[in-house]
Amino acid sequence: MSLRRRLYQVISVAGILLATSSFAQKTVVNTSVIIVDLNGSGNFTSIQSAINSLPDSSAMPRTIHIKPGRYYEKIFITKHNIVLEGEDRETTKIIQNIARDEWRCDHKDDWGVATLNLSGNDITLKNLTIANDYGFTQKEARTVSCASDSSGKKVITNSGHQMALRSMNTTRLKVINCRLSAYAGDTVSPWNLVNGMFYFKDCVMEGGVDFYCPRGDAYAENCTFYANTGPASIWHDGSTNPDYKTVLKNCKFDGYKGFKLGRYHKDAQFYLINCSFSEAMANEDIYLVPTNNEIKWGRRVYYFNCHRKGGDYAWHKDNLQTAQGSPEANTISAAWVFGNRWNPEKM
Repeated sequence: MSLRRRLYQVISVAGILLATSSFAQKTVVNTSVIIVDLNGSGNFTSIQSAINSLPDSSAMPRTIHIKPGRYYEKIFITKHNIVLEGEDRETTKIIQNIARDEWRCDHKDDWGVATLNLSGNDITLKNLTIANDYGFTQKEARTVSCASDSSGKKVITNSGHQMALRSMNTTRLKVINCRLSAYAGDTVSPWNLVNGMFYFKDCVMEGGVDFYCPRGDAYAENCTFYANTGPASIWHDGSTNPDYKTVLKNCKFDGYKGFKLGRYHKDAQFYLINCSFSEAMANEDIYLVPTNNEIKWGRRVYYFNCHRKGGDYAWHKDNLQTAQGSPEANTISAAWVFGNRWNPEKM
């Protein structure tokens, strides 16, 4: 082969590689929003595949846009700075049927117990329904093999814990305009007692006992809570830091006749500001469950301008002035909860 011909081939190959590289870079820019569509018109047909395609971390949020559909997936997010965004929470649904009691028969912890399982940081969920339908679809009790039980079996009922969202050590979780649904307990379980920071806005949550149960700092605004069953709707654990609190502002509470508002069995701190209760709510304040745990910082349950349809109960009268620092109601916001550690309302 002549020298001229060899040189021509080298130049041609180099040109192809350069063109391919330029196209690849252009593709990355154009697909900064990844599309998931069950019908195949996006980049992926499953949400987990889209998550798996991303590097572990990024300085900027990576958005996965999910087209309408019913996605029967159990989702795991161990990566950071990810946005899961549906088109509409009523038409974009992620659904599983999982009983926690059954899961723990063969697993040492809760990793995988929920429809959406989180251990990454800086996660945003928008315009989605995330549902654990076990209690809605399984009405009868079942007996299953259970390695963790001394008898080797366990009876699973539809009233046990059923998590739609469970975070292990996630911090900076933002949930906006989502429906988080289960029939029974612990529906929404964002847990992190080291540096947990959780923000909910314009959401609907439903379930059974303690179905909204953050650990750490949590702020919920304009959210609706509906109790299907159970002895309490909301719960909090702030036992590792006296400043940890759960704030519920402009929220609505409803449920079965006689539903109870909340409870705690570890150090907790509740602020309910401008909240409304349906007439179905029982005449019982947020209460301490009998426990051997030491409650180091005493009872810390505060209300301001909270009212019940059909008439107020005496226990939710204004007592915000008794909280540490006597905060004014109009100063209680996400910024007040998270301080300079995080601004979840920054776009």
